[in-house]
Amino acid sequence: MDGDVSLEKNEEESEQLSTVKRDVNLVPEFSELLGYYNRVREFESKDTVSPIHVDELASRVAVVYEKIRQIIDWKDEHLIRRMAIERSLKRSMISKISGIDVLPGATGENLAEPLVMEIIRGGHLPNDKIPKTKIAHVTAALNKYIYILNNNNVGPLAVKTRVNFYNWILEVAACEIEEILSPPLKENGMMNFMTNMINKRLKLLPDNYVSAEDRVILTYIAVQRTLYNLDDPIISYNILKYKYPKWISDPNSLIREIAANSVGVWKEIEDYLSDKRGAEFYKVCEKYDAAYLVLGDALSYISSEKLHFEDVCSDWERLRDVIRKAYDERLSTLKSRLTRSAIYSTLSIFLAGGLSLFVFEVPLAALFYGHFSPIAVVVDIMIPTVLMFLLVITIRPTRKDNFERVLEEIRKIIYVTDDLDTYEVQFNKKGKTFINLLFGFSYFIVTVVSFGLVFYLFYIAKVPWTSLYVDTANIAIIVFAALVIRQKAKEVTIEENAGAADFLIDIFSIPLAKLGQWLASKWKEYNIFSVFFTVVVDYPIMTIVGLIEDWRNFLKDKKSAIH
Repeated sequence: MDGDVSLEKNEEESEQLSTVKRDVNLVPEFSELLGYYNRVREFESKDTVSPIHVDELASRVAVVYEKIRQIIDWKDEHLIRRMAIERSLKRSMISKISGIDVLPGATGENLAEPLVMEIIRGGHLPNDKIPKTKIAHVTAALNKYIYILNNNNVGPLAVKTRVNFYNWILEVAACEIEEILSPPLKENGMMNFMTNMINKRLKLLPDNYVSAEDRVILTYIAVQRTLYNLDDPIISYNILKYKYPKWISDPNSLIREIAANSVGVWKEIEDYLSDKRGAEFYKVCEKYDAAYLVLGDALSYISSEKLHFEDVCSDWERLRDVIRKAYDERLSTLKSRLTRSAIYSTLSIFLAGGLSLFVFEVPLAALFYGHFSPIAVVVDIMIPTVLMFLLVITIRPTRKDNFERVLEEIRKIIYVTDDLDTYEVQFNKKGKTFINLLFGFSYFIVTVVSFGLVFYLFYIAKVPWTSLYVDTANIAIIVFAALVIRQKAKEVTIEENAGAADFLIDIFSIPLAKLGQWLASKWKEYNIFSVFFTVVVDYPIMTIVGLIEDWRNFLKDKKSAIH
Protein backbone atom coordinates (compact mmCIF):
# COMPACT_ATOMS: atom_id res chain seq x y z
CA MET A 1 0.00 0.00 0.00
CA ASP A 2 1.29 3.44 -0.87
CA GLY A 3 1.89 5.64 2.19
CA ASP A 4 1.70 8.83 0.09
CA VAL A 5 -2.03 9.55 0.06
CA SER A 6 -2.10 13.29 -0.60
CA LEU A 7 1.41 14.65 -1.15
CA GLU A 8 3.27 14.88 -4.43
CA LYS A 9 6.74 13.40 -4.55
CA ASN A 10 9.70 15.69 -5.17
CA GLU A 11 11.94 14.47 -7.98
CA GLU A 12 15.02 15.90 -6.23
CA GLU A 13 14.06 14.33 -2.90
CA SER A 14 17.16 12.14 -2.75
CA GLU A 15 19.42 15.22 -2.61
CA GLN A 16 17.21 17.17 -0.19
CA LEU A 17 16.25 14.60 2.42
CA SER A 18 19.58 14.04 4.07
CA THR A 19 23.33 14.37 3.84
CA VAL A 20 23.70 10.66 4.65
CA LYS A 21 24.67 8.33 1.80
CA ARG A 22 22.19 5.79 0.51
CA ASP A 23 24.25 2.74 1.55
CA VAL A 24 22.71 2.58 5.05
CA ASN A 25 21.06 -0.68 6.08
CA LEU A 26 17.50 0.60 6.35
CA VAL A 27 14.77 -1.61 4.90
CA PRO A 28 13.35 -0.15 1.66
CA GLU A 29 9.85 0.30 3.12
CA PHE A 30 11.26 2.32 6.01
CA SER A 31 13.34 4.50 3.68
CA GLU A 32 10.13 5.25 1.75
CA LEU A 33 8.41 6.11 5.04
CA LEU A 34 11.17 8.59 5.91
CA GLY A 35 10.76 10.27 2.53
CA TYR A 36 7.03 10.46 3.15
CA TYR A 37 7.57 12.04 6.59
CA ASN A 38 9.85 14.60 5.00
CA ARG A 39 7.13 15.63 2.56
CA VAL A 40 4.64 15.77 5.42
CA ARG A 41 6.97 18.11 7.34
CA GLU A 42 7.25 20.40 4.33
CA PHE A 43 3.48 20.35 3.89
CA GLU A 44 2.81 21.17 7.56
CA SER A 45 5.33 24.02 7.58
CA LYS A 46 3.41 26.02 4.98
CA ASP A 47 1.68 29.14 6.26
CA THR A 48 -2.12 29.26 6.32
CA VAL A 49 -3.47 31.69 3.73
CA SER A 50 -6.82 33.43 4.34
CA PRO A 51 -7.82 31.49 7.46
CA ILE A 52 -11.39 31.00 8.71
CA HIS A 53 -12.31 33.10 11.75
CA VAL A 54 -15.20 32.52 14.16
CA ASP A 55 -16.47 34.78 16.91
CA GLU A 56 -14.75 34.08 20.25
CA LEU A 57 -17.89 34.56 22.38
CA ALA A 58 -19.96 32.19 20.24
CA SER A 59 -17.04 29.76 20.33
CA ARG A 60 -16.91 29.78 24.14
CA VAL A 61 -20.63 28.94 24.32
CA ALA A 62 -20.21 26.14 21.77
CA VAL A 63 -17.16 24.71 23.56
CA VAL A 64 -19.09 24.47 26.84
CA TYR A 65 -21.87 22.57 25.08
CA GLU A 66 -19.35 20.25 23.39
CA LYS A 67 -17.81 19.45 26.80
CA ILE A 68 -21.25 18.48 28.08
CA ARG A 69 -21.84 16.33 25.00
CA GLN A 70 -18.47 14.69 25.56
CA ILE A 71 -19.60 13.58 29.01
CA ILE A 72 -22.99 12.40 27.76
CA ASP A 73 -21.73 10.57 24.66
CA TRP A 74 -18.33 9.54 26.07
CA LYS A 75 -16.20 8.69 23.05
CA ASP A 76 -12.48 8.18 22.69
CA GLU A 77 -10.60 11.47 22.38
CA HIS A 78 -9.53 10.78 18.80
CA LEU A 79 -13.17 10.25 17.80
CA ILE A 80 -14.66 13.40 19.34
CA ARG A 81 -14.12 15.71 16.36
CA ARG A 82 -15.39 13.13 13.88
CA MET A 83 -18.46 12.56 16.01
CA ALA A 84 -19.13 16.32 16.07
CA ILE A 85 -18.98 16.42 12.26
CA GLU A 86 -21.25 13.38 12.11
CA ARG A 87 -23.79 15.00 14.44
CA SER A 88 -23.84 18.12 12.31
CA LEU A 89 -24.41 16.09 9.14
CA LYS A 90 -27.18 14.01 10.68
CA ARG A 91 -28.84 17.13 12.01
CA SER A 92 -28.79 18.64 8.52
CA MET A 93 -29.88 15.39 6.89
CA ILE A 94 -32.37 14.12 9.47
CA SER A 95 -35.20 14.20 6.96
CA LYS A 96 -33.12 12.19 4.51
CA ILE A 97 -32.34 9.53 7.12
CA SER A 98 -35.97 9.30 8.20
CA GLY A 99 -37.08 8.79 4.62
CA ILE A 100 -39.17 11.98 4.57
CA ASP A 101 -37.06 14.32 2.48
CA VAL A 102 -38.37 17.75 3.35
CA LEU A 103 -35.04 19.34 2.36
CA PRO A 104 -34.58 18.25 -1.27
CA GLY A 105 -32.50 21.34 -1.91
CA ALA A 106 -29.73 20.37 0.54
CA THR A 107 -26.40 20.70 -1.28
CA GLY A 108 -22.75 20.84 -0.40
CA GLU A 109 -22.77 24.55 -1.23
CA ASN A 110 -25.45 25.15 1.43
CA LEU A 111 -24.00 22.89 4.12
CA ALA A 112 -20.19 23.11 3.87
CA GLU A 113 -19.43 26.55 5.32
CA PRO A 114 -21.88 26.32 8.28
CA LEU A 115 -20.51 22.87 9.10
CA VAL A 116 -16.87 23.99 9.09
CA MET A 117 -17.71 27.08 11.14
CA GLU A 118 -19.58 24.93 13.67
CA ILE A 119 -16.65 22.55 14.10
CA ILE A 120 -14.24 25.45 14.66
CA ARG A 121 -16.65 27.13 17.12
CA GLY A 122 -16.88 23.90 19.09
CA GLY A 123 -13.11 23.93 19.64
CA HIS A 124 -12.51 20.84 17.49
CA LEU A 125 -10.29 22.82 15.11
CA PRO A 126 -8.15 25.89 15.87
CA ASN A 127 -9.55 29.34 15.09
CA ASP A 128 -7.68 31.32 12.40
CA LYS A 129 -5.74 28.22 11.28
CA ILE A 130 -7.99 26.51 8.72
CA PRO A 131 -7.74 28.07 5.22
CA LYS A 132 -10.98 29.10 3.53
CA THR A 133 -10.01 26.99 0.52
CA LYS A 134 -10.92 23.94 2.61
CA ILE A 135 -14.61 24.88 2.34
CA ALA A 136 -14.54 24.19 -1.41
CA HIS A 137 -13.08 20.73 -0.77
CA VAL A 138 -15.72 20.01 1.89
CA THR A 139 -18.40 21.16 -0.57
CA ALA A 140 -17.17 18.73 -3.22
CA ALA A 141 -17.06 15.87 -0.71
CA LEU A 142 -20.58 16.59 0.54
CA ASN A 143 -21.96 16.69 -2.99
CA LYS A 144 -20.58 13.18 -3.59
CA TYR A 145 -22.38 11.69 -0.63
CA ILE A 146 -25.58 13.69 -1.18
CA TYR A 147 -25.62 12.32 -4.73
CA ILE A 148 -25.42 8.77 -3.37
CA LEU A 149 -28.20 9.50 -0.86
CA ASN A 150 -30.37 10.68 -3.75
CA ASN A 151 -29.36 7.98 -6.25
CA ASN A 152 -28.76 4.76 -4.33
CA ASN A 153 -30.13 1.28 -5.00
CA VAL A 154 -31.83 0.69 -1.63
CA GLY A 155 -35.25 -0.92 -2.04
CA PRO A 156 -38.25 1.32 -1.28
CA LEU A 157 -39.62 -1.04 1.39
CA ALA A 158 -36.37 -1.86 3.20
CA VAL A 159 -36.87 0.71 5.99
CA LYS A 160 -34.27 -0.62 8.42
CA THR A 161 -31.75 -1.20 5.62
CA ARG A 162 -32.33 2.32 4.31
CA VAL A 163 -31.82 3.94 7.73
CA ASN A 164 -28.65 1.93 8.43
CA PHE A 165 -27.29 2.59 4.95
CA TYR A 166 -27.96 6.34 5.13
CA ASN A 167 -26.39 6.40 8.59
CA TRP A 168 -23.30 4.62 7.21
CA ILE A 169 -22.99 7.03 4.29
CA LEU A 170 -23.03 10.03 6.64
CA GLU A 171 -20.47 8.39 8.93
CA VAL A 172 -18.12 7.83 6.00
CA ALA A 173 -18.78 11.39 4.78
CA ALA A 174 -17.82 12.70 8.23
CA CYS A 175 -14.54 10.77 8.00
CA GLU A 176 -13.67 12.33 4.65
CA ILE A 177 -14.57 15.81 5.86
CA GLU A 178 -12.38 15.39 8.93
CA GLU A 179 -9.52 14.22 6.73
CA ILE A 180 -9.94 17.31 4.55
CA LEU A 181 -9.93 19.68 7.51
CA SER A 182 -7.20 17.95 9.50
CA PRO A 183 -5.46 15.29 7.40
CA PRO A 184 -3.85 12.51 9.49
CA LEU A 185 -0.85 12.31 7.19
CA LYS A 186 1.64 10.77 9.61
CA GLU A 187 -0.90 8.28 10.93
CA ASN A 188 -1.81 7.16 7.39
CA GLY A 189 1.86 6.76 6.52
CA MET A 190 2.55 4.65 9.61
CA MET A 191 -0.55 2.48 9.07
CA ASN A 192 0.47 1.77 5.49
CA PHE A 193 4.06 1.04 6.58
CA MET A 194 2.90 -1.40 9.27
CA THR A 195 0.49 -3.06 6.83
CA ASN A 196 3.30 -3.62 4.33
CA MET A 197 5.73 -4.91 6.95
CA ILE A 198 3.25 -7.25 8.65
CA ASN A 199 1.91 -8.54 5.35
CA LYS A 200 5.44 -9.21 4.08
CA ARG A 201 6.25 -11.33 7.12
CA LEU A 202 2.98 -13.26 7.34
CA LYS A 203 3.06 -16.96 6.65
CA LEU A 204 -0.48 -18.26 6.17
CA LEU A 205 -1.26 -21.94 6.58
CA PRO A 206 -2.72 -23.07 4.25
CA ASP A 207 -1.33 -20.43 1.92
CA ASN A 208 -4.37 -20.31 -0.38
CA TYR A 209 -6.89 -19.89 2.44
CA VAL A 210 -6.97 -16.10 1.91
CA SER A 211 -6.72 -14.36 -1.46
CA ALA A 212 -3.94 -11.81 -2.03
CA GLU A 213 -6.34 -8.85 -1.93
CA ASP A 214 -8.20 -10.11 1.14
CA ARG A 215 -4.88 -10.71 2.87
CA VAL A 216 -3.86 -7.07 2.41
CA ILE A 217 -7.28 -5.69 3.40
CA LEU A 218 -7.63 -7.90 6.49
CA THR A 219 -4.12 -6.91 7.58
CA TYR A 220 -4.96 -3.25 6.96
CA ILE A 221 -8.12 -3.54 9.08
CA ALA A 222 -6.22 -5.22 11.92
CA VAL A 223 -3.52 -2.54 11.78
CA GLN A 224 -6.08 0.26 12.06
CA ARG A 225 -7.85 -1.40 14.98
CA THR A 226 -4.69 -2.12 16.94
CA LEU A 227 -2.37 0.77 16.08
CA TYR A 228 -4.72 3.74 16.52
CA ASN A 229 -7.92 2.10 17.83
CA LEU A 230 -9.88 3.33 14.83
CA ASP A 231 -13.58 2.53 14.75
CA ASP A 232 -15.60 0.97 11.92
CA PRO A 233 -16.64 4.21 10.12
CA ILE A 234 -13.01 5.35 9.71
CA ILE A 235 -11.90 1.88 8.68
CA SER A 236 -14.78 1.73 6.21
CA TYR A 237 -13.66 5.03 4.70
CA ASN A 238 -10.06 3.81 4.40
CA ILE A 239 -11.16 0.56 2.75
CA LEU A 240 -13.32 2.58 0.35
CA LYS A 241 -10.25 4.61 -0.61
CA TYR A 242 -8.16 1.47 -1.03
CA LYS A 243 -10.75 -0.35 -3.16
CA TYR A 244 -11.59 2.77 -5.19
CA PRO A 245 -8.47 5.02 -5.29
CA LYS A 246 -10.17 7.52 -7.60
CA TRP A 247 -12.89 8.19 -5.02
CA ILE A 248 -10.65 10.99 -3.72
CA SER A 249 -8.59 11.98 -6.76
CA ASP A 250 -11.25 11.71 -9.48
CA PRO A 251 -14.69 11.00 -7.94
CA ASN A 252 -16.63 12.07 -11.05
CA SER A 253 -15.37 8.98 -12.88
CA LEU A 254 -16.77 6.72 -10.14
CA ILE A 255 -19.78 8.45 -8.67
CA ARG A 256 -22.42 6.90 -10.97
CA GLU A 257 -20.93 3.41 -10.67
CA ILE A 258 -20.72 3.54 -6.88
CA ALA A 259 -24.19 5.08 -6.53
CA ALA A 260 -25.71 2.37 -8.71
CA ASN A 261 -24.09 -0.33 -6.56
CA SER A 262 -23.88 1.61 -3.30
CA VAL A 263 -25.57 -1.04 -1.16
CA GLY A 264 -23.25 -3.68 -2.62
CA VAL A 265 -20.22 -1.53 -1.75
CA TRP A 266 -21.57 -1.05 1.78
CA LYS A 267 -22.20 -4.78 2.26
CA GLU A 268 -18.77 -5.69 0.88
CA ILE A 269 -17.02 -3.40 3.35
CA GLU A 270 -19.22 -4.61 6.21
CA ASP A 271 -18.30 -8.19 5.29
CA TYR A 272 -14.61 -7.33 5.53
CA LEU A 273 -15.13 -5.75 8.95
CA SER A 274 -16.97 -8.83 10.27
CA ASP A 275 -14.79 -11.45 8.52
CA LYS A 276 -13.93 -14.11 11.12
CA ARG A 277 -10.55 -14.68 9.49
CA GLY A 278 -9.64 -11.16 10.59
CA ALA A 279 -9.27 -12.37 14.19
CA GLU A 280 -6.02 -14.15 13.29
CA PHE A 281 -4.60 -11.03 11.65
CA TYR A 282 -5.67 -9.00 14.67
CA LYS A 283 -3.70 -11.27 17.03
CA VAL A 284 -0.48 -10.68 15.08
CA CYS A 285 -0.95 -6.91 14.80
CA GLU A 286 -1.93 -6.59 18.46
CA LYS A 287 1.30 -8.27 19.50
CA TYR A 288 3.58 -5.96 17.52
CA ASP A 289 1.68 -2.66 17.29
CA ALA A 290 3.54 -1.08 20.23
CA ALA A 291 6.78 -0.94 18.25
CA TYR A 292 5.15 0.88 15.32
CA LEU A 293 3.30 3.27 17.63
CA VAL A 294 6.46 4.28 19.49
CA LEU A 295 8.40 4.48 16.22
CA GLY A 296 5.78 6.90 14.89
CA ASP A 297 6.19 9.06 18.00
CA ALA A 298 9.97 9.01 17.56
CA LEU A 299 9.69 10.14 13.93
CA SER A 300 7.31 12.93 14.99
CA TYR A 301 9.90 14.06 17.55
CA ILE A 302 12.64 14.07 14.89
CA SER A 303 10.35 16.10 12.65
CA SER A 304 9.53 18.64 15.37
CA GLU A 305 13.23 19.14 16.11
CA LYS A 306 13.87 19.68 12.39
CA LEU A 307 16.51 16.94 12.30
CA HIS A 308 17.36 14.84 9.23
CA PHE A 309 15.42 11.58 9.44
CA GLU A 310 18.10 9.40 7.86
CA ASP A 311 20.89 11.00 9.91
CA VAL A 312 19.17 9.98 13.13
CA CYS A 313 17.75 6.64 11.99
CA SER A 314 21.09 5.47 10.59
CA ASP A 315 22.76 6.03 13.98
CA TRP A 316 21.29 3.40 16.32
CA GLU A 317 22.57 4.94 19.54
CA ARG A 318 21.18 8.33 18.61
CA LEU A 319 17.87 6.83 17.51
CA ARG A 320 17.71 4.80 20.73
CA ASP A 321 17.76 8.02 22.78
CA VAL A 322 14.93 9.47 20.68
CA ILE A 323 12.89 6.28 21.07
CA ARG A 324 13.43 6.42 24.84
CA LYS A 325 12.02 9.96 24.95
CA ALA A 326 9.07 9.01 22.75
CA TYR A 327 8.34 5.91 24.84
CA ASP A 328 8.44 7.78 28.16
CA GLU A 329 6.24 10.55 26.77
CA ARG A 330 3.62 8.13 25.49
CA LEU A 331 3.68 6.19 28.76
CA SER A 332 3.06 9.37 30.76
CA THR A 333 0.27 10.54 28.46
CA LEU A 334 -1.24 7.05 28.54
CA LYS A 335 -1.70 7.31 32.31
CA SER A 336 -3.37 10.72 32.02
CA ARG A 337 -5.59 9.53 29.14
CA LEU A 338 -6.71 6.52 31.13
CA THR A 339 -7.51 8.76 34.09
CA ARG A 340 -9.63 11.01 31.86
CA SER A 341 -11.33 7.95 30.39
CA ALA A 342 -12.15 6.71 33.88
CA ILE A 343 -13.60 10.09 34.87
CA TYR A 344 -15.58 10.71 31.69
CA SER A 345 -16.83 7.15 31.45
CA THR A 346 -17.89 7.18 35.11
CA LEU A 347 -19.75 10.47 34.70
CA SER A 348 -21.37 9.20 31.51
CA ILE A 349 -22.52 5.99 33.18
CA PHE A 350 -23.77 7.95 36.20
CA LEU A 351 -25.84 10.28 34.02
CA ALA A 352 -27.12 7.48 31.79
CA GLY A 353 -28.06 5.41 34.83
CA GLY A 354 -29.91 8.31 36.42
CA LEU A 355 -31.76 9.09 33.20
CA SER A 356 -32.76 5.45 32.69
CA LEU A 357 -33.88 5.20 36.30
CA PHE A 358 -36.16 8.21 36.44
CA VAL A 359 -37.46 8.12 32.85
CA PHE A 360 -38.04 4.40 32.47
CA GLU A 361 -37.49 2.27 35.58
CA VAL A 362 -39.26 4.35 38.27
CA PRO A 363 -42.52 4.71 36.27
CA LEU A 364 -42.54 0.94 35.62
CA ALA A 365 -41.86 0.18 39.27
CA ALA A 366 -44.63 2.58 40.30
CA LEU A 367 -47.01 0.83 37.92
CA PHE A 368 -46.33 -2.66 39.29
CA TYR A 369 -45.12 -1.98 42.86
CA GLY A 370 -46.31 1.47 43.70
CA HIS A 371 -42.79 2.63 44.73
CA PHE A 372 -39.02 2.41 44.08
CA SER A 373 -37.11 2.19 47.40
CA PRO A 374 -34.33 4.74 48.17
CA ILE A 375 -31.79 1.92 48.65
CA ALA A 376 -32.70 0.51 45.26
CA VAL A 377 -32.24 3.95 43.70
CA VAL A 378 -28.71 4.26 45.13
CA VAL A 379 -27.76 0.72 44.09
CA ASP A 380 -29.27 1.16 40.63
CA ILE A 381 -27.11 4.19 39.92
CA MET A 382 -23.95 3.55 41.93
CA ILE A 383 -23.15 -0.10 41.12
CA PRO A 384 -22.68 0.48 37.36
CA THR A 385 -20.76 3.70 38.07
CA VAL A 386 -18.41 2.13 40.61
CA LEU A 387 -17.92 -0.95 38.46
CA MET A 388 -16.78 1.13 35.46
CA PHE A 389 -14.41 3.16 37.60
CA LEU A 390 -12.86 0.08 39.26
CA LEU A 391 -12.35 -1.81 36.01
CA VAL A 392 -10.49 1.15 34.51
CA ILE A 393 -8.56 2.31 37.57
CA THR A 394 -7.17 -1.20 38.30
CA ILE A 395 -5.30 -1.46 35.00
CA ARG A 396 -1.82 -2.90 35.59
CA PRO A 397 1.34 -1.04 34.46
CA THR A 398 3.72 -2.42 31.82
CA ARG A 399 6.53 -4.84 32.62
CA LYS A 400 9.89 -3.39 33.65
CA ASP A 401 11.61 -4.88 30.62
CA ASN A 402 8.93 -3.72 28.19
CA PHE A 403 11.01 -0.87 26.77
CA GLU A 404 13.83 -3.22 25.77
CA ARG A 405 11.28 -5.46 24.05
CA VAL A 406 9.84 -2.49 22.14
CA LEU A 407 13.33 -1.32 21.23
CA GLU A 408 14.35 -4.72 19.89
CA GLU A 409 11.20 -4.99 17.79
CA ILE A 410 11.77 -1.51 16.29
CA ARG A 411 15.30 -2.53 15.38
CA LYS A 412 13.98 -5.59 13.56
CA ILE A 413 11.49 -3.64 11.45
CA ILE A 414 13.72 -0.75 10.32
CA TYR A 415 17.08 -2.45 9.67
CA VAL A 416 17.93 -5.12 7.13
CA THR A 417 18.73 -8.42 8.84
CA ASP A 418 19.65 -11.87 7.57
CA ASP A 419 17.07 -13.64 9.72
CA LEU A 420 13.72 -12.04 8.87
CA ASP A 421 11.03 -12.80 11.43
CA THR A 422 7.92 -14.48 10.11
CA TYR A 423 4.49 -14.40 11.71
CA GLU A 424 2.76 -17.73 11.24
CA VAL A 425 -1.03 -17.73 11.04
CA GLN A 426 -2.70 -21.12 11.22
CA PHE A 427 -6.22 -21.50 9.81
CA ASN A 428 -8.38 -24.64 10.04
CA LYS A 429 -6.72 -25.63 13.28
CA LYS A 430 -7.38 -29.16 14.43
CA GLY A 431 -9.14 -28.83 17.74
CA LYS A 432 -8.92 -31.15 20.70
CA THR A 433 -12.51 -32.30 21.02
CA PHE A 434 -12.51 -33.24 24.70
CA ILE A 435 -10.59 -30.12 25.80
CA ASN A 436 -12.84 -27.86 23.72
CA LEU A 437 -15.95 -29.46 25.20
CA LEU A 438 -14.54 -29.03 28.70
CA PHE A 439 -13.67 -25.39 28.09
CA GLY A 440 -17.04 -24.77 26.45
CA PHE A 441 -18.89 -26.26 29.42
CA SER A 442 -16.72 -24.27 31.86
CA TYR A 443 -17.40 -21.08 29.92
CA PHE A 444 -21.14 -21.80 30.07
CA ILE A 445 -20.94 -22.28 33.86
CA VAL A 446 -18.95 -19.05 34.26
CA THR A 447 -21.50 -17.21 32.11
CA VAL A 448 -24.37 -18.43 34.29
CA VAL A 449 -22.46 -17.48 37.45
CA SER A 450 -21.56 -14.01 36.10
CA PHE A 451 -25.13 -13.14 35.18
CA GLY A 452 -26.41 -14.79 38.33
CA LEU A 453 -24.16 -12.60 40.49
CA VAL A 454 -25.39 -9.47 38.74
CA PHE A 455 -29.01 -10.51 39.18
CA TYR A 456 -28.46 -11.46 42.82
CA LEU A 457 -26.69 -8.21 43.64
CA PHE A 458 -29.62 -6.15 42.37
CA TYR A 459 -32.11 -8.59 43.88
CA ILE A 460 -30.80 -8.30 47.46
CA ALA A 461 -30.87 -4.51 47.05
CA LYS A 462 -34.60 -4.93 46.39
CA VAL A 463 -34.42 -3.49 42.89
CA PRO A 464 -37.83 -4.17 41.26
CA TRP A 465 -37.95 -7.07 38.80
CA THR A 466 -38.96 -4.59 36.11
CA SER A 467 -35.44 -3.08 36.41
CA LEU A 468 -33.43 -6.30 36.76
CA TYR A 469 -33.20 -6.92 33.01
CA VAL A 470 -32.47 -3.28 32.19
CA ASP A 471 -29.76 -3.12 34.86
CA THR A 472 -28.17 -6.37 33.73
CA ALA A 473 -28.02 -5.11 30.14
CA ASN A 474 -26.54 -1.86 31.44
CA ILE A 475 -23.86 -3.76 33.38
CA ALA A 476 -23.02 -5.80 30.27
CA ILE A 477 -22.49 -2.66 28.17
CA ILE A 478 -20.39 -1.11 30.95
CA VAL A 479 -18.16 -4.19 31.22
CA PHE A 480 -17.73 -4.21 27.42
CA ALA A 481 -16.72 -0.53 27.41
CA ALA A 482 -14.35 -1.04 30.36
CA LEU A 483 -12.62 -4.01 28.71
CA VAL A 484 -12.12 -1.94 25.56
CA ILE A 485 -10.39 0.72 27.68
CA ARG A 486 -8.29 -1.92 29.44
CA GLN A 487 -7.24 -3.26 26.05
CA LYS A 488 -6.18 0.21 24.91
CA ALA A 489 -4.03 0.51 28.02
CA LYS A 490 -1.69 -2.05 26.44
CA GLU A 491 -0.82 0.21 23.51
CA VAL A 492 2.91 0.26 24.38
CA THR A 493 3.06 -3.32 25.65
CA ILE A 494 4.81 -6.01 23.63
CA GLU A 495 3.96 -8.82 26.03
CA GLU A 496 1.08 -8.57 28.49
CA ASN A 497 1.92 -8.45 32.20
CA ALA A 498 -1.07 -10.49 33.33
CA GLY A 499 -1.56 -11.59 36.92
CA ALA A 500 -4.07 -13.65 38.86
CA ALA A 501 -6.38 -10.64 39.27
CA ASP A 502 -6.42 -10.03 35.52
CA PHE A 503 -7.16 -13.73 34.93
CA LEU A 504 -10.15 -13.63 37.30
CA ILE A 505 -11.44 -10.39 35.77
CA ASP A 506 -11.28 -11.97 32.30
CA ILE A 507 -13.08 -15.12 33.42
CA PHE A 508 -16.11 -13.32 34.82
CA SER A 509 -16.17 -10.23 32.62
CA ILE A 510 -15.85 -11.70 29.12
CA PRO A 511 -19.33 -13.32 29.10
CA LEU A 512 -20.87 -10.00 30.18
CA ALA A 513 -18.73 -8.10 27.67
CA LYS A 514 -19.88 -10.32 24.79
CA LEU A 515 -23.49 -9.47 25.58
CA GLY A 516 -22.54 -5.81 25.98
CA GLN A 517 -20.86 -5.81 22.57
CA TRP A 518 -23.98 -7.25 20.95
CA LEU A 519 -26.27 -4.80 22.76
CA ALA A 520 -24.02 -1.87 21.77
CA SER A 521 -24.21 -2.85 18.10
CA LYS A 522 -28.01 -3.23 18.28
CA TRP A 523 -28.33 0.08 20.15
CA LYS A 524 -26.51 1.74 17.27
CA GLU A 525 -29.05 0.30 14.81
CA TYR A 526 -32.13 1.29 16.80
CA ASN A 527 -30.91 4.38 18.64
CA ILE A 528 -33.90 6.64 18.05
CA PHE A 529 -32.98 8.43 21.28
CA SER A 530 -29.86 9.77 19.56
CA VAL A 531 -31.98 11.09 16.70
CA PHE A 532 -34.39 12.66 19.22
CA PHE A 533 -31.52 14.29 21.13
CA THR A 534 -30.00 15.61 17.90
CA VAL A 535 -33.24 17.28 16.85
CA VAL A 536 -34.54 18.50 20.21
CA VAL A 537 -31.26 19.57 21.86
CA ASP A 538 -28.51 19.93 19.24
CA TYR A 539 -30.46 21.91 16.70
CA PRO A 540 -31.74 24.65 19.06
CA ILE A 541 -28.36 25.09 20.77
CA MET A 542 -26.42 25.27 17.52
CA THR A 543 -29.01 27.73 16.17
CA ILE A 544 -28.53 29.93 19.25
CA VAL A 545 -24.74 29.79 18.88
CA GLY A 546 -25.06 30.79 15.22
CA LEU A 547 -27.35 33.68 16.14
CA ILE A 548 -24.85 34.89 18.73
CA GLU A 549 -22.14 35.02 16.08
CA ASP A 550 -24.43 36.73 13.54
CA TRP A 551 -25.50 39.31 16.14
CA ARG A 552 -21.89 39.97 17.13
CA ASN A 553 -20.91 40.46 13.48
CA PHE A 554 -23.87 42.81 13.02
CA LEU A 555 -22.72 44.89 15.97
CA LYS A 556 -19.15 44.92 14.67
CA ASP A 557 -20.38 46.27 11.33
CA LYS A 558 -22.33 49.03 13.07
CA LYS A 559 -19.39 49.84 15.32
CA SER A 560 -17.02 50.11 12.37
CA ALA A 561 -19.21 52.92 10.96
CA ILE A 562 -18.53 55.05 14.07
CA HIS A 563 -15.54 57.33 13.51
